[in-house]
Order: sequence, then structure tokens, then C-alpha cells
Amino acid sequence: MNYSLDSITENIVKTYKEKGVLNHLRGPNLPSRKSIRHIIRNIESIIFPGFESEEVLDKEFISYTIGTKVQQLTKDLTIEIRKSLEFACRMKKHSGACNLCAESAEGITFKLLNKIPELRELILFDVEAALQGDPAAKSSEEVILSYPGLEAIAIHRFAHELYKKQVPLIPRMMNEYIHRQTGIDIHPGASIGERFFMDHGTGIVIGETTVIGDNVRIYQGVTIGALKVIKEEAEVKRHPTIEDNVTIYSGATILGGNTIIGKNSIIGGNVWITESQSEGSRIYVKPVEYIIKNGK
Repeated sequence: MNYSLDSITENIVKTYKEKGVLNHLRGPNLPSRKSIRHIIRNIESIIFPGFESEEVLDKEFISYTIGTKVQQLTKDLTIEIRKSLEFACRMKKHSGACNLCAESAEGITFKLLNKIPELRELILFDVEAALQGDPAAKSSEEVILSYPGLEAIAIHRFAHELYKKQVPLIPRMMNEYIHRQTGIDIHPGASIGERFFMDHGTGIVIGETTVIGDNVRIYQGVTIGALKVIKEEAEVKRHPTIEDNVTIYSGATILGGNTIIGKNSIIGGNVWITESQSEGSRIYVKPVEYIIKNGK
């Protein structure tokens, strides 16, 4: 058997020719993972000035500092959104340069930037929900600096806006990067209301067509998912609706597009729910009988 580097390289390149799936080859390239990570960090530094770096913020120059960040964000977002829209055109078998993609990318970028004040207010409500909902939280600063759930919902709110504008690829890239960082998996299509708090957060999964109301609290390991995984149902509501003021404890699984958890309900740990529950419900697993044997 030939183990030369030349033959190894040739065999690898052969798979490119046979199987495809390349980027940066003959034509427009896909969005850059590195650029998306940079965009996320820039967004976080605009939402929480001074929390992402050691830069000194001066009241007299803060407009300049934030203006510079917004300018960079505008440039980066426009480029990456254009790449995504061009990808969608190629998937539809459109050929040639797409001037419309460039124009659309700029328009989408400016619409998102104009929503930053509104999104920032929503995210600050999420900070407040964490501070009020967790006895261990001592300050808003602690929540911003150390709570993975806060980072996950903050970036989700931006990804969701891009998702609503039908931007391909980037919303998933944003949320999947945060998924890798925090262990929290929220599809960008999920609609989430005000004052949302994920306590601990690890292992939470929230599906694409989930609708979550205001003042909802979720603990680690919760799944809000589809009852069936069928490709033909990609365009229908497959995930539950969680109404206002609901608390869902760790390990609970709630499935199905027709499943509605009514307002002010409490869902106990490790329950499995596939049917709607009325307002004010208390759902929990009946305690098991423990057998304890003491001895050496």
C-alpha cells in the first residue's frame, strides 16, 4: 500500500471531485464561521458596553466608540447576509451575479440595526428576570458576566429577527455557535416573549416552531420538541406553545405542535407531556417508593 503524501493528497482531492461540498471554489463563498463569531461578539459588546473587553468607556466619547462598533457590524453583517442570500439563489438554480442579493442584504442589515434599542430593552428584561428568579444572583452585572442562559437568549433574539426576514444559514450559525458555548439549543425560529429565564440552562432544547409567552422560567435539561420527526411536516407547527408565567422544572419533556401549556402552570421535573394542559395546571411525577438498605 502506498503511504506517500502525494497519494494521500490525491485520494482526498478525489473525494472533492466525486462528492462535492466545497466552499470558496469557483464563485461566491458561504458565510464565514469566523465572521459570524466576530459578529456575535460585536453584538454583545453593543448590548453590554464594556462587558466584552477591557476598553475604557468615556461618557464624552461613548457615541464614537459605539458608532465605530455599529459601523463594523454594518459592514460584517451586510457581507455575510449577502453571501447567504446568494447561496439561496444558487440553491434555486439562479445563475450569474445577483445585484438584488446585495441590495436586500443592505436593507436587512439596516432593519436589524434599527431594532437594536428594542432588542436591548428585551434583553435587559431577561437580565431582570434572572436577577429576580435566581436567589443566587447578586447583581445584574453578575448575570451578564456569568449566566449562559442570558447569552443564549440575547443572541437568539438577534438570530430570530434574521430568521423572520428569511435570511438563510446565518440564524442557525449564530444559535449553533451559542449552543456549543453554553449547551443550550434554541432554534432561531422559536418565538420567545419578554422576561425569559433559563436557570442553569445546560441541555435545554427548544424547537423551531415553539411559541413561548412572557415571564416563563425553564430549568436545565428541558426539551420543548416535536412529537414526530417527519420531513414532510417541516412547514407545519411541530412544537408546543408555552403560555405566560409558566415554570418548567429540570428534565421535563413537552412535545407536539398542538400541545399548549396554559398560563400560570407549573411543570414538574422529569414529566413527559404530549397533550395540552389547562391554565393553572400542576403536573408532576408521583413519588416513587424508595427501598433503602443500610448496612456494611
